[in-house]
Amino acid sequence: MTKMKRPEDAPGAFEAAWNAHDMAAFGGLFDEDATFVNRFGHYVQGIDEIVALHAPIHETIYRDSTLENELIDVAHLADGAAVIHFWSRLAAGAAHPAGPHEVDTLILAVLTRRNEIWRIRALENVTITNPRTGEPVLRS
Repeated sequence: MTKMKRPEDAPGAFEAAWNAHDMAAFGGLFDEDATFVNRFGHYVQGIDEIVALHAPIHETIYRDSTLENELIDVAHLADGAAVIHFWSRLAAGAAHPAGPHEVDTLILAVLTRRNEIWRIRALENVTITNPRTGEPVLRS
C-alpha cells in the first residue's frame, strides 16, 4: 500500500491503486469513516462501502482500465487537514460495454493526517460535460 506522506501524494496513490486494481490498497487510502461520491452521484460512507462500490467494476467493466491523475492544487486548512483538487482521466478498455474510451473528471478530496500518514476523509468525483448537451468533454 502506498503511504501518503503529504496531501500531494494522493493523486499518485489513487492512480497506482486503481491501475493495479488492488482494492485493499485502494481502501487503504481512505479514513475509516470517509465518504465517497462517484461520478454518477452515488454516495457511500466507510472503507467497506467504498471498496464494495469499486470492487465489482474492477472485476468487470473496468478490469482493464487505467487512470492518469494530475494534481491541480492543495489548500492547507489547518495542521493535519487539507483540500486537494486533481484531474483524472479514465481510459476504459475493451472490457467496457461501450468499448475503449476516455472520460475526464475533476476530483475534490479532503485529507486528514494521523500518525504522519495522510488519508482521504471525503472525495467527490465530477465528470466533465458540456452543460448545454450533457456530452462528455475531454480537457486538452
